[in-house]
Parts: sequence; C-alpha cells; structure tokens
Amino acid sequence: MGKDKISKEIIGWLKAIIFAFIGALIINNTLLASALVVSSSMENTIMTDSRVMGLRVAYLVSDPKRFDIILFQPPDDDASIPYVKRIIGLPFEEIEIIEGKVYIDDSDVPLDDYFIKEEALGDFGPVTVPEGCYFVMGDNRNDSHDSRFWNNTFIPREGIIGKLYFVYYPSPHFFD
Repeated sequence: MGKDKISKEIIGWLKAIIFAFIGALIINNTLLASALVVSSSMENTIMTDSRVMGLRVAYLVSDPKRFDIILFQPPDDDASIPYVKRIIGLPFEEIEIIEGKVYIDDSDVPLDDYFIKEEALGDFGPVTVPEGCYFVMGDNRNDSHDSRFWNNTFIPREGIIGKLYFVYYPSPHFFD
C-alpha cells in the first residue's frame, strides 16, 4: 500500500468519526434526552442508578399531561443533573394533599396514583398551579424531594427538558 492510499484511508476514517460525533451531538441536544437517575424518588417505576431516555421534542405539538414522567431542570438550584418526576398538577388546577392522598380542584375522590411505591403520608396545600407551570411528585412519595418541598414549587414548561419513554440500563423497559 502506498503512502497516498494510507493517507486517504486515514482521512476517510477521520471524516466518518467526526461526522458521527457531530451527528450524535446534534441528536442528543435537539431530539433525545438521556439522564442518570441518582435518587430513589421514582422507585419502583425507575430505580436508583438507572439510565433513562426521552424525547426533547415530545411537547412541541402537545401539552404535558398528568402522569407524564418528565426530565427537567431543578427549580431551586443550578445543579447540572436534571431531575426526573411525574406530573401531577396541570396549569390552573388546585392541588391539595390530605393524609397522603392527592385531591385536585376540591374533588371528593383522590387521584388514582396506582404507581406509587407505598402508601403516602403527609399533608400539603392547597396550592393553585400557575399558568404555564406544573406540579410534580416522585412515585416514592415518602422519599421524594419534589414540588411539595421546593422554594419554587412549580416547574415552568420551559424548564422541561423532555418526556421520558424508556429505561435503557440496567433493566431496559418502556413506560406505560
């Protein structure tokens, strides 16, 4: 093999690697969102140290819905690790928690939060979710630092990074 042929081969491989790297960066920053779950707040739905994947573009054509699991910027600090929680309250809804049960808009029937890890404890509210914001909680309610405890109680829509769809490590599965 001549020097020119080897040089062309190396340049070809470098171009392919650079193209793949740039493509991965573009996809990761515009289409997909990936994160490491560092707390037990979403157990048993998402276990600690799981890696999750979602879509950054999920809410371009629709609004976030109750029970969506989202990835978002922490409301009270500039932590580089995004949070993962479930949307419970939507804009303009009044949220009240009585003896661990979530009530929305003075309903006599508590929210059907079948996904929680164990019977929840505690009281909160009532609070009204502002326009363009969401009230979020972890599925492990008794061990979740969430909207009930933050100084900035609500997650603004622009703070939502994406909707989670998939756990890819260590036990791959999709969310309902």
